[in-house]
Amino acid sequence: MAFFTVLCSLVLLGAAVPAWSDTITDKHSLYYIYTALSKPVEQPGIYEFTAMGLLDDRQIDYYNSEQQRKIPTQQWMKEKMQEDYWEKGTQSRKSKEQWFNVNVDILMKRMRHNESDVHVLQWRHGCEIEKNGDEVKFSKGIDEYSYDGENFLSFDDKESQWVAPVDAALPTKRKWDNVPILNQYTKGYLEKECVDWLNKFREYGDEVLKKGSPPKVHVFAKRCISDKTKLKLTCLATGFYPKDVMLTIRKYRTSLSAEEIESTGIRPNHDETFQLRNSVIIQEDEKAEYDCFVSHRTLKEPVIVKWDGKCQDCPPETIVGMIGGVIGAVIVLAVVLVVVFILTKKKIIAFNCRNGQERSNDEENVSLQVGPANASNRSNSNASSSQVDGTPSV
Repeated sequence: MAFFTVLCSLVLLGAAVPAWSDTITDKHSLYYIYTALSKPVEQPGIYEFTAMGLLDDRQIDYYNSEQQRKIPTQQWMKEKMQEDYWEKGTQSRKSKEQWFNVNVDILMKRMRHNESDVHVLQWRHGCEIEKNGDEVKFSKGIDEYSYDGENFLSFDDKESQWVAPVDAALPTKRKWDNVPILNQYTKGYLEKECVDWLNKFREYGDEVLKKGSPPKVHVFAKRCISDKTKLKLTCLATGFYPKDVMLTIRKYRTSLSAEEIESTGIRPNHDETFQLRNSVIIQEDEKAEYDCFVSHRTLKEPVIVKWDGKCQDCPPETIVGMIGGVIGAVIVLAVVLVVVFILTKKKIIAFNCRNGQERSNDEENVSLQVGPANASNRSNSNASSSQVDGTPSV
């Protein structure tokens, strides 16, 4: 562990989420994430340097540049790991913090970035395993860096070499590839040491980690923002753990294609559970039967929730009818007024007022007099880690 604590590194915040499948294979992961800023940000809860460990997507430890102590974030970690583990971990995190401070500056100069803006160097490294009964199989190892949210450098575990997706990372790739022991250790850590720690942590926290949380499923429709004549039908699964889930929107019990679906991707909730929203645009007067189909390892059988055909933010039909009636009345009144105005202009009709009364040119007590031919027709008118201490710089 002492060796893995020196390597500095990255986290890709938008890492892909594997799809859930009803299989006996059990997947587990252990990752360490480090984030360094080029200068302080005067915002509460945001530090120049942070580090954390994630076991099966749950945080197990934490460190920041203000407190400068590696601390447990799970009760079972506090109970199972000895005090010297946390002391050594604190020293390791301090070493990484220093390494990051130096290398953020190096990359800023290499990229020719000014010091007035905030720049971010991140590292994520760890491993994933598949467990089938008593058999544990290494699935993959990840060791990758990003700069300002873009991929910068990653380790190819199979080829034991670094991969530079951008030209600015080529000097670092050449420098690190020329240190064979570094690449050998990185590969060994990902495939062996990381897996050992993962299994140990899983054993310690088994009672807590094996407790899953089933998804709560909701389906609703709202008026589409981009097209008010259509609705956005959404299926929401939330409160589930582990994070692997299968959520589909079905029409007449047939799953819609991926091209029709807009998805938020799996996102964390505040309570270490996850949520996922999938949506589809439909006609406002859609009469088809839609439902949400959700599968999760905590469920004995899939959950199916049907859409009730209602729109949450559409006005009730009675109100729409009233509005239509009012609009119709206004239009009719406007037409009448225009006709009256035109007829008045053409002197086909006339309004004369004397002593508060309307009179015709003939001084007769009428409110509206049509032309001479119709003089008899009258009517009233109303109006919302692993590169260890001693890792070369980038």
